Amino acid sequence: MDQEVRFCRADDGVRLAWARHGSGPPLLIVSCWLSHLQHDWHSPVWRHFLDDLGEVATVVRYDERGFGLSDWEVDDFSLERRLADLETLVDAMGLDRFSVMGMSGGAPVALAYAHAHPDRVERLVLYGGMAAGGADDDADAETAFLAMIRAGWQRPDSTFRRVFTTAFIPGASEEQMEWMDELQRTSTNTDNAVCSRIARHQTDVRPLLPGISAPTLVLHADGDRVAPAWGQRLAADIPDARLVLLDSRNHVLLADEPAWQVFRDEVAGFLADGRPTPSLAGLSEREREILRLAADGLDNTQIADRLTLSVRTVERHLQNVYLKLGLSGRNARTAAVARVLA
Repeated sequence: MDQEVRFCRADDGVRLAWARHGSGPPLLIVSCWLSHLQHDWHSPVWRHFLDDLGEVATVVRYDERGFGLSDWEVDDFSLERRLADLETLVDAMGLDRFSVMGMSGGAPVALAYAHAHPDRVERLVLYGGMAAGGADDDADAETAFLAMIRAGWQRPDSTFRRVFTTAFIPGASEEQMEWMDELQRTSTNTDNAVCSRIARHQTDVRPLLPGISAPTLVLHADGDRVAPAWGQRLAADIPDARLVLLDSRNHVLLADEPAWQVFRDEVAGFLADGRPTPSLAGLSEREREILRLAADGLDNTQIADRLTLSVRTVERHLQNVYLKLGLSGRNARTAAVARVLA
């Protein structure tokens, strides 16, 4: 699966990078503060997010100012600036009605956007999110942590960065830990890391939560050490929000843990709930015949033998079925068969 990277400029001239991949309804991801559009694509930590979400949606994501492929020479990391950047990006992306996923420290921006633009946000997903950056933090501990960033962020060894990594993914392998260590150094410089963290800790969108009108799904690891208990708070304060607690200690879910499949299924189902289900009546008689045989358990070779067709022809008919039914990815055949059996 390939991604397309593009750039636009904010109203103050800062260059912002964004990328698009996958197929399906548009899903705009407002990610955590550490991101790099290109580096993430080769990640043993993030790649399964990109692959699996791209199977159920057209995923649009971006690097915030000061991070990744966006300009690093910036000095304003306020919520107001981040929201204005997101509004610029949405226009550059050509989005009209779309779903938004706010991840971790990106959740306040997603919430602020959903509150300001209820006509554009079709559905809202919050994963590992919070509404106030430093609401529960001890002031002395935060001062010490900022001092650690200043002293250790750009050092060749990863002693400091491993402290941060361990909080985010305590269940990670050494390879995944090393990659997350390196992401911190690669995604931005020391000054941006400090200024961004200070600004995020001054962010508080809790007063906006009762005014969120988009259908909202809150996903949160029950053992999350980065944003403990925030899932319950968000779900309680956003009208009609649904909470799904994930059985994990990881703030960033890993591909091989059961909680990841729960996350994937919940997001796929939530996004699908907002779309009309295409009717089987739109299929040709031959397409319906092939789909019925697939529902009977025949594979493509068996279907081809039964109908005296080539396997390639059967595959082409099935691809047309998936397209007409709005299905894509590795689960398309299963979903199409389910329509027949329903």
